[in-house]
Amino acid sequence: MASITLNVNNKEYTVDADPDMPLLWVLRDKLELTGTKYGCGVASCGACMVLLDGAAVYSCQRAVATCVKKKITTIEGLSEDGTHPLQKAWEKVGVPQCGYCQSGQIIAAAGMLNKYKRPTEEMIDQVMSSNLCRCGTYHRIREAIHIAIEEINK
Repeated sequence: MASITLNVNNKEYTVDADPDMPLLWVLRDKLELTGTKYGCGVASCGACMVLLDGAAVYSCQRAVATCVKKKITTIEGLSEDGTHPLQKAWEKVGVPQCGYCQSGQIIAAAGMLNKYKRPTEEMIDQVMSSNLCRCGTYHRIREAIHIAIEEINK
């Protein structure tokens, strides 16, 4: 065990954890930030995505020790009041069905929009293909992303 200090959602936290413990479990079990979901554990579904210095990463495969001195943003920290353009677009379109994958979907889209303000259809397809939706709401996800792009670029 080691004492590890993390910047999560613009707050400093110090946790006692094995340096190799996946970030996902530190977030969920030590910090009680349960918006980030456990899906597969092997970086195949995207339910566990968080932003690490603005880029979307699989938290289930990221050792917590590699996150020190980086800015971690979970779905809870994307906006304090749910007003991030992606969150508003998700609500407007009614994207979630079961909702389990949605935090990872939103985080993946946010990482993409942090890098590209006007991503092409091919970029959207490529980035979002890393996230699985068992309910098949892909058409609503794409529609919400386009609404958010327009809002961000006003």
